[in-house]
Amino acid sequence: MSVELNHTIVHARDNRESAEFFAELLGLEIAGEWGPFVAVALSNGVTLDFATAPAEHITPQHYAFLVSEEEFEAAYAKIKERGIEHWADPHRKRHGTINHNDGGSGVYFLDPAGHAMELITVPYGGWPA
Repeated sequence: MSVELNHTIVHARDNRESAEFFAELLGLEIAGEWGPFVAVALSNGVTLDFATAPAEHITPQHYAFLVSEEEFEAAYAKIKERGIEHWADPHRKRHGTINHNDGGSGVYFLDPAGHAMELITVPYGGWPA
């Protein structure tokens, strides 16, 4: 069997709020709820299992998602419509815009727990030739 990522736990101030924020923004579904987790399934079978944690135990992480141009446009429209602060770069210098790195589109924003989320339409380095 090949090695694949199955799931990861994402700490949140409110597991349901963060899961719903993420799922709604990207047009995904809540895959289930068990114990302290609210899971959002990605198209490759990986789940993000959001778990409520005390604020002092939340270490902001970076999560990058490869999406289609259509998914990007739909998510970016929601980001703008909701007034979600966003940047074209990870250092938060280019406020309120997107990037076109590697010939695609990309944007950075924070989820409700302060995790840095990134949407890209082309992988870093571009598509293989």
